[in-house]
Amino acid sequence: MEKKTPLYECHVQGKGKMVPFAGYLLPVQYETGVIEEHMAVRTAAGLFDVSHMGEVLLTGKDALRNIQKLVTNDCSKMHDGQVKYSPMCNETGGVVDDLLVYRISSEEYLLVINAANRYKDVKWMEQHVDGELELKDISDDVAQIALQGPKSEEILRKVTDEENIPSKYYSFVKSGLVAGVLCLISKTGYTGEDGFELYCNPKDVETLWKTLLEAGKEEGLIPCGLGARDTLRLEAGMPLYGHEMDDTISPLETGLGFAVKMEKEDFIGKEGILSRGEVKKTGRN
Repeated sequence: MEKKTPLYECHVQGKGKMVPFAGYLLPVQYETGVIEEHMAVRTAAGLFDVSHMGEVLLTGKDALRNIQKLVTNDCSKMHDGQVKYSPMCNETGGVVDDLLVYRISSEEYLLVINAANRYKDVKWMEQHVDGELELKDISDDVAQIALQGPKSEEILRKVTDEENIPSKYYSFVKSGLVAGVLCLISKTGYTGEDGFELYCNPKDVETLWKTLLEAGKEEGLIPCGLGARDTLRLEAGMPLYGHEMDDTISPLETGLGFAVKMEKEDFIGKEGILSRGEVKKTGRN
């Protein structure tokens, strides 16, 4: 049986069309329809429930060493408050999952993983980490919503102080009040637009959702479903696990060479990627 996110009743009340996805019941669209939701994100702003995503906390003296082993990107020069995207590979160079790495401190990192892969990912990590490290799956204690679109910052400014708004893409503020709700505020997204992802306690997310929708009314903010999320990421050229990549496909084969640092010290899957043929450099970094 599918789980419900803490915003399930909000979606039903808002006449969202609920469908099963990654073990959860989520809105595929609202009455507005996918096209209007897609265009709202491109021209104004859209609000997405992404509470189904998984979150894993790695803490301890050996946290960075283990992350360097688990992911293909180089996280060694990350600073506090920085986010980095990376695939995580198996020994043959296939993708176990793609994820976001948040550096909270030199000994504390948050990994955000795909909902459908949550249990597989956590088991994989547990089997491959060692040393002075605590690995904790905190997914059930975290809700997440994504405010995306060119007017998202304008809307966010209405409900939080300037100091709580990350200035750079792929950076975050660990703790700040948004609409009176304590959040981790991240300047990231999965739409190809400017925007933010807000992490909070599940019991507070309904307040956050409703307050943001009200605050963004004048700017054209509307709730959006899985349909628009998919068309937006496709248009932006962002791969989705289970579609453009999986356990048999190398990250290089799906255009993710920018997040594979072959020059760094060994990581799981490095030899597997090399064995598939010449590694071609990309223009991105």
